[in-house]
Amino acid sequence: MWQVVGHNKAVSLLQRSLERGALAHAYLFVGPPHVGKMTLALNLAQALNCEATEPPCGECNSCRKIASAKHADVQIIGLGSSGNSEGDKNRAEIGIDRIREMQSSASLPPFEGSYKVFIVDGAEHLSLEAANCLLKTLEEPVGRVVFVLLATSDTLLPATVVSRCQRLELSPLSAKQVEAALSQRGVEPQKAKLLIRLCRGCLGWAILSASDDALLQQRAERLEKLLEILGAGYEVRFVHALQMSAQFSQSREPVYDILNTWLDWWRDLLLIKTGCKDAIINIDFEATLVEQAGDFSLAEIREVIERLQTTGEQLKQNVSSQLALGALMLAIPRRKEQRQESLSAALK
Repeated sequence: MWQVVGHNKAVSLLQRSLERGALAHAYLFVGPPHVGKMTLALNLAQALNCEATEPPCGECNSCRKIASAKHADVQIIGLGSSGNSEGDKNRAEIGIDRIREMQSSASLPPFEGSYKVFIVDGAEHLSLEAANCLLKTLEEPVGRVVFVLLATSDTLLPATVVSRCQRLELSPLSAKQVEAALSQRGVEPQKAKLLIRLCRGCLGWAILSASDDALLQQRAERLEKLLEILGAGYEVRFVHALQMSAQFSQSREPVYDILNTWLDWWRDLLLIKTGCKDAIINIDFEATLVEQAGDFSLAEIREVIERLQTTGEQLKQNVSSQLALGALMLAIPRRKEQRQESLSAALK
């Protein structure tokens, strides 16, 4: 049984390909984080190696091994995968050595299953050398080997790599689909209401957050940092920029998460400012948002939203993180009360 929720079109396509024996040698699953790409990839690996008559059954020895990451013929390659020991640089990239290891393994026949399946998680993080190395493998498919690339956007991959894969896009789920899935898992209605807004249609994040309060705590800490910055002067802001830059050099995803959390906040301010309060995401901070909406003009809010988006793009293009984040801190306006205090102090 396919475990992925809400992506019926993608599941149907893969199911038909399996039934007809017309499986592609390489797939590219595109969609935002936690939308279900990994679940679909593992389901496909299970279907290819399932011992039941109607794969994937989820119950046979092969399916259980794949679900617990213990199957010898199913490997996941990514930033956090084992074997990535090429130094700090490759904490931001999947290096060529990992792809060469994958190529070597792909040249061998399956050890305990019918197919070897290699899942490249975060394929957009492939270094240029690694992507070119992978391209050679995709151009010369090997029997009983399937490659599955997972990416948030195919524009971040070389066009030549994309062209060698069958592309399947996984779009965010509707609020009703997320609500139904959370209800089935017994999530308390009030918490589910918040998670539905915060997950942006990415069920995986909502499920993780429902069972692990640490994710919501991390979000609260990111918002606390933003609120501190709104009332702080340049010195405190540059300290924050340096801290985020240092964090970015070690691991990029947490910084992207911070920027996305802040972006949601400013979009909520925009919604409140334009009379669309019912559509805000951070419903548990509604009172604070309503209060802050009076501190900023519509033009200021739009400018911050644009700056946050620009900063995210600059970081992905390997612009100096110190410069990009420092410029962001300068672009975020102070709250009205702090601006009035600064003006009063300057006039004395």
